[in-house]
Amino acid sequence: MNRFILCFFLTIACFGTIRAQQKFTLSGYVKDALSGENLIGATIAINGQGKGVNSNAYGFFSITLSAGTYQVSISYTGYETQTSSLQLDKDVNLSINLSPRIVASEEVIVYAKRKDGNVRDAQMGKVDLSISQIKSLPAIFGEVDVLKTLQLLPGVRNAGEGNAGFYVRGGGPDQNLVLLDDAVVYNSGHLFGFFSIFNSDAIKNVSLIKGGMPAQYGGRLSSVLDITMKDGNMKKMEVEGGIGAIASRINIQGPIKKDKASFIISARRTYIDALVKPFVKRESAFYGSGYYFYDLNTKVNYKFSDKDRIFLSGYFGRDVFTFNNTQRSFRANIPWGNATATLRWNHLFHRKLFSNTTLVFNDYNFAFNGTQNNLTFNVQSGIRDLSAKFDMDYYPGSQHKLKFGAQYTHHTFKPNLVSGRSDSIDFTPNNAQRKFARESAIYIQDDWDLTDQFRISAGLRYSNFTQVGAYTRYQRDENGNKIDSVQYGRGDRVQNYGGLEPRLTMRYSINDASSVKASVSRNYQYIHLVTNAGNTLPTDLWVPSTLFVRPQLSWQYAAGYFRNFKNNTYETSVEVYYKQMENQIEYREGYTPSLADPEEEFVFGDGWSYGAEFFVRKNTGRMTGWVGYTLSWTYRKFPDLNDGLKYPARYDRRHDLSAVASYELNKKWKLSAVFVYGTGNATTLPERFYLVNGVLTQEFSRINQYRLPAYHRLDFSATYTPIPKKPRRIKGHWVFSIYNVYSRLNPYFLYFDQTGSALDGTLKVDARQVSLFPIIPSVTWNFKL
Repeated sequence: MNRFILCFFLTIACFGTIRAQQKFTLSGYVKDALSGENLIGATIAINGQGKGVNSNAYGFFSITLSAGTYQVSISYTGYETQTSSLQLDKDVNLSINLSPRIVASEEVIVYAKRKDGNVRDAQMGKVDLSISQIKSLPAIFGEVDVLKTLQLLPGVRNAGEGNAGFYVRGGGPDQNLVLLDDAVVYNSGHLFGFFSIFNSDAIKNVSLIKGGMPAQYGGRLSSVLDITMKDGNMKKMEVEGGIGAIASRINIQGPIKKDKASFIISARRTYIDALVKPFVKRESAFYGSGYYFYDLNTKVNYKFSDKDRIFLSGYFGRDVFTFNNTQRSFRANIPWGNATATLRWNHLFHRKLFSNTTLVFNDYNFAFNGTQNNLTFNVQSGIRDLSAKFDMDYYPGSQHKLKFGAQYTHHTFKPNLVSGRSDSIDFTPNNAQRKFARESAIYIQDDWDLTDQFRISAGLRYSNFTQVGAYTRYQRDENGNKIDSVQYGRGDRVQNYGGLEPRLTMRYSINDASSVKASVSRNYQYIHLVTNAGNTLPTDLWVPSTLFVRPQLSWQYAAGYFRNFKNNTYETSVEVYYKQMENQIEYREGYTPSLADPEEEFVFGDGWSYGAEFFVRKNTGRMTGWVGYTLSWTYRKFPDLNDGLKYPARYDRRHDLSAVASYELNKKWKLSAVFVYGTGNATTLPERFYLVNGVLTQEFSRINQYRLPAYHRLDFSATYTPIPKKPRRIKGHWVFSIYNVYSRLNPYFLYFDQTGSALDGTLKVDARQVSLFPIIPSVTWNFKL
């Protein structure tokens, strides 16, 4: 079977090459005329031929046609379309510069790079977000958030009140592959997850794939979030930024050498600590405590020639929480954050063959440094990767595109590293040791229009994961005591996993305005985030597949109907899906944190999710927006949990509704509103209380047997852009937003409060709800030089 699949792809490649003989190739790059930025996903259409191609992640395109004269149209959302006549009697290379549209209402079209892309493309569950639309929506504390916008889409739900984490089609937060310029981001949240780490000023493109991910992506079960940073303005210097309720940001970009090299630097910092400090009295137990976060995005690129270009980008962000209890002489410093660096080299081997070579460093680290009297202790956890990737895009024919490549990553895991000192005594308890692993993959992806109606996107990926030394495997007696060990030297193979991951999506066009699609995909996931709470926190652990932890595996099936109305003004879709997952990980029942190797506390089981997603969107006009609704079920079943019975996963949400609207009142004012409704989170609660030797004891329900109250919220924003009588060097606009307009107290969690005494019969236990955010107004001033 494996040989048959490989032969199938090789036959396709050879056949496409034969068809392309005696023809000519039109290739080049599509760019923004004002900044020189490459435009991702621009459409190059051959009018009257039903043929076309989209530019890749670096703005490159290639299409091969028979000799002749053609009308070629190049279009991109928010830009003026260029149409010209082209005589193709030899290979032609073009550099196409598109100008942004002047009409403001056209600049906020939401997703599609091509107006009928949702109908024409074979890819299912893919969404491209425009930064202008993200910035126009209401935001908590005035901070624009990419991940909050994603949570308004069907099939994507939030991780809790104010949380930047997200769940896709019943998968956990670790089952989403989050990439920033090809670097994996392991923790995407600031302020314990309330904000994302992504500074919108530095972002060029955001793509989310919910299902049927192409073969170039791997290592996760649920989705891919691929975020591309801006390259920097090639034409002129530009400064922009914003001053908000809790944070300010600044973005500087411009040419190092005009049309040859450019840079961008984007920084952001909160000042919560500075705002709160004057209100904390010196005698307070919390005097000297504080919290802030900051992040820095940088990127430079240099164009050596029409065939070679390099990019060097980086991200560094930190959250810093300090606690100073002067009454008990306790101090703590808790920093955590991400650091990434990406070096990429684009090379054009041939007009039909484009390559990208990538080297990536990324590091996520959490630390807890505490001091009380003469005792000092430190806890660290995290993950560090060194990666290399080689990807090639090959365009054998006008209706045929191949993508293939290889990837390699060396992982270093720090599940729990503890050290301390008391007076003059140093101690290192029974720490979980560092773990090392190698992950690799090769893939091929084929997008082919078999006919004008039928298009397939077939991919095959082979992935491999090897745990390597240095590593010590302990043998224990029935009481858990170590009785023997096996040593593995540096680089020695400890355990190996791997397998094929086929992906297939198909599209059949019923007519120019409607199509049906179907997809099936198999995915392996070799690293896991294990959490002991409902929301993702920086204390959660990333652990690898090992001798005792097997990789996660999923099959996902999806089908959908897509229909546009009134010349693509209205876009509608219905998608159904079913996902089956093996080797899901949870902590054992009754788990309490300890210093032992965390994998000794894991239990394993299966999961499955299914549902339907409904989507209606208006793309053009003064009023734009969408309504998305998801009906879904998500379950888990573990032999060692809940008496082996299935239970709703914490990500299970029966009903999920989002409505988004933006209205351009006039040239100065634009209004936006968001309404969300969702079934309450599944939760486990105590059902009975007993007094045992005078101590109140709880008996809990089965796992996630109860539901919190439903979640719903209305947000509103108004953007005011003054129009000066004379041109000014500084342009600015104000954003007034209200988060949670009617101050709905949505539940964050429940706890039980004990009052009275059991001795005199006055003991009472009452359930109490904790809510985070009531109504929150905010004002942000954004400026641009």
